[in-house]
Amino acid sequence: MQKPSIFTVALTGGIACGKTQVSRLFVNLGVPVIDTDDIAREMVAPHQPTLQAIVRLFGAHMLQADGQLNRSQLRQLIFSDAKARAKLNALMHPKIQKIMWQWVSAQTAAYCVCVIPLLIETMPVDQFDRILVVDCDLILQKQRLSARDGLSQRQVDQLLAAQCQGQQRLAFADDVLDNNGNTKRLTEQVLRLHTVYLDRVNKLDFSEKQGNL
Repeated sequence: MQKPSIFTVALTGGIACGKTQVSRLFVNLGVPVIDTDDIAREMVAPHQPTLQAIVRLFGAHMLQADGQLNRSQLRQLIFSDAKARAKLNALMHPKIQKIMWQWVSAQTAAYCVCVIPLLIETMPVDQFDRILVVDCDLILQKQRLSARDGLSQRQVDQLLAAQCQGQQRLAFADDVLDNNGNTKRLTEQVLRLHTVYLDRVNKLDFSEKQGNL
């Protein structure tokens, strides 16, 4: 597949660091945004082939009585069993990436943003023009995750252990958003980056940037 010519920003960060909040700020600025978590949710809707494949891999208890994915069962499995997590990633991520790149290719704005929570773990980062990491202190991250999902400290630790660590993620970052403060401060950071990205797009000759994914 030929790399789309549109300037593409990959937005990533640890769980509960604020990726959704940041993506909404970009949307408010008129930037097209796709979230790979949304793609994944559509893929595991009732009767979808991917949901059926999950049941074949891990058992019928992955389905609720109404045919919906039993997310709590799947979460418990993949965050306690690295082999199961690897099998799920191998099933899901190639399909997710294909849908994402099709969407990117159809965009006509100056640039677009792809929200990819597991970017570092699942994709070559050089496919993107910029890597944007949302970051916050570990203590704050744990507090947000516990409050948001009602998880125990053990469950929080399991979730965080299944992702790459913050410093690993930051090592790949071209840009970093500090989400330790309030919404006003985060909004100001996003607005500054928006200006930077538009400036870069205006200076680029995309005919020189095309390559193969």
